[in-house]
Amino acid sequence: MSSTFSGITTALSSLYAQRRALDVTGQNIANANTEGYTRQRVQMTSASGNISPTMWSTSDGVGNGVSISDIRRTRDDFLEGRGREERANISYLNNQKSQFVTIENTFAEPSDTALKHQMSELWGSFADVANNPDDRAIRTALIQQGNTVVDGIHAAYNSLGAQWKANRDQGDALATEVNTMAKNIAQLNTTIQRATAAGLPVNEMADQRDVQLMKLSELTGATSSIQSDGTASVYLGGSGLVQGVTAREIRMTGADRLQNQTADPAGSGVKVRWADSGTAAQVTGTMGAIQDTLTTTIPRYSGQLDGVAAKLATTVNTIHSAGYGLDGGSGRDFFTGTTAESIKVAFDDPEFVAASATAGTYDAANADALADLATTPGGPDDTYAVLIANLGVEAQSVDRRHAIQAVVTQDTDAARESFAGVNLDEEMTQLITYQRGYEAASRVLNAVDEMLDVLINRMAV
Repeated sequence: MSSTFSGITTALSSLYAQRRALDVTGQNIANANTEGYTRQRVQMTSASGNISPTMWSTSDGVGNGVSISDIRRTRDDFLEGRGREERANISYLNNQKSQFVTIENTFAEPSDTALKHQMSELWGSFADVANNPDDRAIRTALIQQGNTVVDGIHAAYNSLGAQWKANRDQGDALATEVNTMAKNIAQLNTTIQRATAAGLPVNEMADQRDVQLMKLSELTGATSSIQSDGTASVYLGGSGLVQGVTAREIRMTGADRLQNQTADPAGSGVKVRWADSGTAAQVTGTMGAIQDTLTTTIPRYSGQLDGVAAKLATTVNTIHSAGYGLDGGSGRDFFTGTTAESIKVAFDDPEFVAASATAGTYDAANADALADLATTPGGPDDTYAVLIANLGVEAQSVDRRHAIQAVVTQDTDAARESFAGVNLDEEMTQLITYQRGYEAASRVLNAVDEMLDVLINRMAV
């Protein structure tokens, strides 16, 4: 027969279970605003009665109370994986959007200080010379305007170079940060693996690791999976960054200046590589955006700016070299250099401006021809207009993709938060529920105590 004192054991097990549930609920409330914290829930299991009959005892079929089988984190692996993927996408587009904003600010079109306006002023200066071919002051103003255009091209090129260098330095810093995170995850894997094997709680450590995994995904687009021993494996494009308790390192290698990148993009171009093997690592997220900026975006617009400088130099020089200056000289180039970095005005003497088509005259036909370059199809202005149009279209495309991805990421984060986050209203309800359960178990314990008091102390009266 069942023990007379089994009711005490049953009530006591409920007291323990409800108190533990109250502790867990209090932990949830305390960490409602903690980054990366996952709501925990107590899993209660009914303690069954004796199912092995013996000679002198039998079971009445009534259970022996309640026990806590587990304290689980309410986290959905699918939502977490989706969240990491979407965070990597939005991080990539965040960086790309900021890069295009910086490039647009570099060219600053349209404005009175931008290169388009400066070239327009240059053609106007050639027209002024055509109207007053013997005026040395106007010729001097033309040379100064040519220097202004050159300075504008240099400023744009130097700004692109500075942006490239800033991204290069940031890429190195992020590679170091990724390596540090990978080591931290490997260390947490070690602790979690040992604790899991010993049956100890690991929820808080798993939360810390998940925060690191999310940040790693934002930086590199890393994916991860949880193994049976509790460790997390982290991958970059299918190659392991963290495997169990070991972590690999990545580095950003290649050119350290924009000139080197554009000169030899295949040989010395920037690339994120594995430190141990030297092979390319497939990254997205912020580092992927930086890599694309260094290897594609900035070199593309730098190359187009070189095209503008080359077109300006060749078209002006072709006409200018055929004319004659006030000193009767001919065959002179107006510009030297054919790249955005090297282009310069070739002289500073106003008599060298070849305004005339015939030596020893003031016909100014050559200056008129140079002024007409403003409307020449395929001329410097058209070449520059194509650059600005491409920049506008690409920046707008990135902006739209960013807006769409921001909504997707927000919805995914909301789904993750609704599943794993702490809802204070829900926790207060749980708190009251467990409190009532504790009070009920206490009353059962009091009732059993009173019954035993009657049995023991009053039966003989």
